[in-house]
Amino acid sequence: MEELKARPAKSSSLTPLGFLERAATVYGDCPSVVYNNTTYTWSQTHRRCLQLASSIVSLCIKIKRGHDVVSVVAPNIPAMYELQFAVPMSGAILNNINTRLEARTVSTLLIHSESKLVFVDCLSLPLIIEAISLFPQHVNPPRLILITDDEISSIDDFHDTYEGLVVKGDPNFKWVRPENEWDPMILNYTSGTTSAPKGVVHSHRGTTIAALDGLIDWSVTKQPVYLWTLPMFHSNGWCFSWGMAAVGGTNICLRRFDATIVYRLIEKHGVTHMCGAPVVLNMLSNSPTTKPLKNPVQVLTAGSPPPATILHKAESLGFVVSHGYGMTETGSIVVSCAWKSKWNKFPATEKARLKARQGVRTIGMSEVEVVDKESGMSVKRDGLTTGEIVLRGGCLMLGYLKDPVATSKCMRENGWFYTGDVGVMHPDGYLEIKDRSKDVIISGGENLSSVEVESVLYMHPEISEAAVVARPDEFWGETPCAFVSLKGTSKKPSEKDIMEFCRARLAHFMVPKTVVFKDELPKTSTGKIQKFELRQIAKAMGSPRAPSRM
Repeated sequence: MEELKARPAKSSSLTPLGFLERAATVYGDCPSVVYNNTTYTWSQTHRRCLQLASSIVSLCIKIKRGHDVVSVVAPNIPAMYELQFAVPMSGAILNNINTRLEARTVSTLLIHSESKLVFVDCLSLPLIIEAISLFPQHVNPPRLILITDDEISSIDDFHDTYEGLVVKGDPNFKWVRPENEWDPMILNYTSGTTSAPKGVVHSHRGTTIAALDGLIDWSVTKQPVYLWTLPMFHSNGWCFSWGMAAVGGTNICLRRFDATIVYRLIEKHGVTHMCGAPVVLNMLSNSPTTKPLKNPVQVLTAGSPPPATILHKAESLGFVVSHGYGMTETGSIVVSCAWKSKWNKFPATEKARLKARQGVRTIGMSEVEVVDKESGMSVKRDGLTTGEIVLRGGCLMLGYLKDPVATSKCMRENGWFYTGDVGVMHPDGYLEIKDRSKDVIISGGENLSSVEVESVLYMHPEISEAAVVARPDEFWGETPCAFVSLKGTSKKPSEKDIMEFCRARLAHFMVPKTVVFKDELPKTSTGKIQKFELRQIAKAMGSPRAPSRM
């Protein structure tokens, strides 16, 4: 069969950008993007993206295909959605930047990525101006394009505006297709919750696989109504930015998360799907405007395991919660808790426990294992033996930008990607995360999971948020230190009350030896609690004077 070789007609490079072209044909008159009083159809979105891509190419900044970076600093507004297509359609690599970062970090990212152009939302303009002011004199700053908003008045005397580029662009522009599906398409920086941010590069091929994989695994039907509660700058909204084009969905844009606004938009637009970190479920469940939904809303959550109490409360309101696992390096969700119909007969507490597990690999992921750190062999499938979670599949990153050492450290020669996450494999083949490697607390020689302690803290009726980190201890090495925020009721538990609550439900060595009350725990813009910051606070507290094992 040697004559049956690969031919150009069947060797077209995979890219999710083509989803938009198809959406304009199939769903042309259907709504694509809705924001306040603005509504676009898929035909309009397609045309606007072509015009914008055309203008980017015409800016005389010499965009080199698959090499030069264009950055975006914006919340979930229509321009942000369009840029997910328009930037790579120009041949540039798309780099979404977290709007909540401080100027020094943004400056570092822009310099590291060598960004040629930055699209900046008007409310983030001071941040970008300060970030660029920190550039060394020998580094040329990127050109800035201002994104105005229908709620925000225009800013005068600016170089150019987003809408200005759209108007000037060519609607018949032949967008730049990748020469090779392995060409870089997006650059996302890790959130930096555990260390300095790293630049994660994904290809057209990997992004296509991740986008389609997410739709299949979540069983997304044609023309869903998707509410953007997950920031698009967080792994491109888990690739649902492109996925919604594939199924002709309606993207309901949201400048900022507010539980009251979310409930209003759900009712107004008939929202069917939304994503977010577990803290989003917590905020929706504890909102003063909380009320049962008229129709079920599918919610995909990832990150730390949702506490059983939050899962139960959210689902009692009508949110149908699916739980998964992914990283910036995987592009999207690659492990999900595939639900079995027989589990529906179980008690609510047991269903919540099962749903809190991360689950099994998605269709687009080739293999997922939990391996012993020393031997590299798979751990026992007993739900108890911990090991490092390793992955193998087509949607994994190409590597870290300008950091071959870090790339080689996690993408080993044995063909596995090492996540740095600690988990167990249950007898039924379902994976459960126990902790980040850096979040495991070693106290008196005992390894304890901060996630397990946090799940007990969330059972306390007065606790709204909880995070547990290691505090240095001269006698035990480390002891668990709990940071909590309360719900604001009249009943204010003391540090002793919370310790006693935990002691009744945990092994004594796992009980927090310190409880710190805060109005709100520090979080990333995607709702992940910044344990890195909390570890610094705990470290600064030093060792308790009297060693005691409670």
